[in-house]
Amino acid sequence: MPFAEQVLNGDIRAAARLMRDIDDNRPQAVDDLKQLYPRTGQAYIIGITGPPGAGKSTLVDQLTASFRAKGKKVGVVAIDPTSPFTGGAILGDRIRMNRHATDEGVFIRSLATRGAMGGLSRSTSDVALVMDALGMDIVIIETVGVGQDEVDIVKAAHTTCVVMVPGLGDDIQAIKAGILEIGDIFVVNKADRDGADRTARELNTMLEYRMAPEGCWNPQVFKTEAQRGTGIEELVSEILLHRDHLISSGTIDTFLRERDERHFVDILRDSLYKKVLDYMATDATLDRILTGMGNRTIDPYSAAEQVLEGMLGER
Repeated sequence: MPFAEQVLNGDIRAAARLMRDIDDNRPQAVDDLKQLYPRTGQAYIIGITGPPGAGKSTLVDQLTASFRAKGKKVGVVAIDPTSPFTGGAILGDRIRMNRHATDEGVFIRSLATRGAMGGLSRSTSDVALVMDALGMDIVIIETVGVGQDEVDIVKAAHTTCVVMVPGLGDDIQAIKAGILEIGDIFVVNKADRDGADRTARELNTMLEYRMAPEGCWNPQVFKTEAQRGTGIEELVSEILLHRDHLISSGTIDTFLRERDERHFVDILRDSLYKKVLDYMATDATLDRILTGMGNRTIDPYSAAEQVLEGMLGER
């Protein structure tokens, strides 16, 4: 039986194997994704992002427990950084969520970035799609520790929570630029530390400068102590309030259309890239181009145009 049919029947092992094939970029996984796609679109996706050491994994663990207490099935996609030298990843985020290991209503999958920028893995969207098809009500995506402009999570999640922590030095420097603009909810975690009130105050001040127009969502700042579970229920309530706002305002339709467009364009770009490489490999085109570039008899811009014209001409 194809993995897709097994996943739709609730087979967790089949889902895990399909996610492995997706992450390994195995061609057979595409056929399963084609079958699953019409049966998806029900899961609500929550993004958890922020700098390293902000306590994102512990926060995800607490959010998972809260949603489970409400009877929701929860999938977690935890992204870990890949070593630029060995290509390996520890994939240790799930250790902080170990108490859910025996809960059949929780599915945790770790992914390595494999060199992808933006805080996510290239396979994140498709893995979340499998969790959706598996029947997860909530899918939480925890990004790798991000900087000021690694904001791809906003393209994938309905609600994006930006997690900060006091004691990072210049707090405003840490959250300015892109990452401040993507948050639907801001969280100051480890609020028992000195400086938590100051960090929350500065965040609120900056958010006042980007006050949303009337009728649009206005992000709020919450303080939590994920280690102790403090502030988690208030955060969950705000996430659900944001979900209700997206639905009642109709904003969710625009979001879904834009997300679908990005997903399609990403797939199209990757497919074209692979086909171009395969095309150039047939008659050592790439070697000739590189040789020409080296002795300056050909420029890369003309070479790219010639390759595309050649492919289109053949078709």
